Amino acid sequence: MSEQKKTYEHVIRERWCKGCNICVAFCPKQVLTLRNGKVFAERPDQCIGCRLCELRCPDFAIEVREKDASGATHKDAADIDYDIKPEAHHD
Repeated sequence: MSEQKKTYEHVIRERWCKGCNICVAFCPKQVLTLRNGKVFAERPDQCIGCRLCELRCPDFAIEVREKDASGATHKDAADIDYDIKPEAHHD
């Protein structure tokens, strides 16, 4: 019986990211990179869920969440951008 590999998603709040590169430097699997001055999960399938990027981010701009077996993720209030109108939110 083989155990299924856990998968993770990265919630990146680009408005909060100042491109300091700390999360990129601390990622042991080189999952993250900077793109246009903001953090980007370039290889999310390589993520081991250590959350070092999340813990080291001084601006709380990144969050790592485990996906369930179906690949679905759970939404919460942190996922909503309150700076845009509600009709602009797409699920």
